[in-house]
Amino acid sequence: MMDILDPHEAATAGGYCEMALAVLEDLRRRKRLPILTVGTGLYLRALLEGLAEVPQRSEELRERLRVRVKKNPPGHLHRILKKLDPQAAQKIAPADEQKLIRAIEVCLVARRPISQVHRAGRKPLEGWRAVKIGLMPQREKLYERIHARTRSMLEQCWMKEVQSLLESSLEENAKPFDFIGYRELRAVLRNELSLPRAREAIEQATRRYAKRQITWFRKEAAVEWFPGFGDDPELQASVSRYLQSQGVEAGRGARERGV
Repeated sequence: MMDILDPHEAATAGGYCEMALAVLEDLRRRKRLPILTVGTGLYLRALLEGLAEVPQRSEELRERLRVRVKKNPPGHLHRILKKLDPQAAQKIAPADEQKLIRAIEVCLVARRPISQVHRAGRKPLEGWRAVKIGLMPQREKLYERIHARTRSMLEQCWMKEVQSLLESSLEENAKPFDFIGYRELRAVLRNELSLPRAREAIEQATRRYAKRQITWFRKEAAVEWFPGFGDDPELQASVSRYLQSQGVEAGRGARERGV
């Protein structure tokens, strides 16, 4: 699923699950092999394990929390969540403002800890067996690719994309500006930051995000880990043998696109 939301639309785990289930049903009818490339562990967990009934977003409450972030020292939201739900606070990084706001929002609106909400009423994915594969390249090589990817995106009109978002009159706190790079490039266009400094900030933020991804997926159950990148032919062969050992047969989709 790509290019499925407009910039003003919010991405949610519930919305992702709804669209993903429709895609899975379509692939089942066409007898194709689904392959999920996962960067956000929460969304995968929501699809496989189901979602609890959580309150709707409260933009008024969210705005109040954003104001408190600006008025208080770093870590303020994390301290609030720690009081409301210590268990949830342990799972969210102090700098992850988006997840902290949502967790606090659910605690306050549901009037109980979000960890309790998530334990209630989940409906797991039915009719599918998930075979999980994880890639673990060397940290230095991973960072090299992060830096190369950042340079490539900047060379391929990333700045023009951010400029078009600004010209579309999006709100200051619109979702795209929460994503790595977009806020930094907006600052460049406003002459608040130089491009070299912005590139360094983007690379640093991406490295930190990669660390958080590794931490999350290391805790994910039943993942078979392979050392290296997905474009390594030897790794591809190893993954293919593992899939065969798990009873996954190469169908039309697997043969056409590779593993």
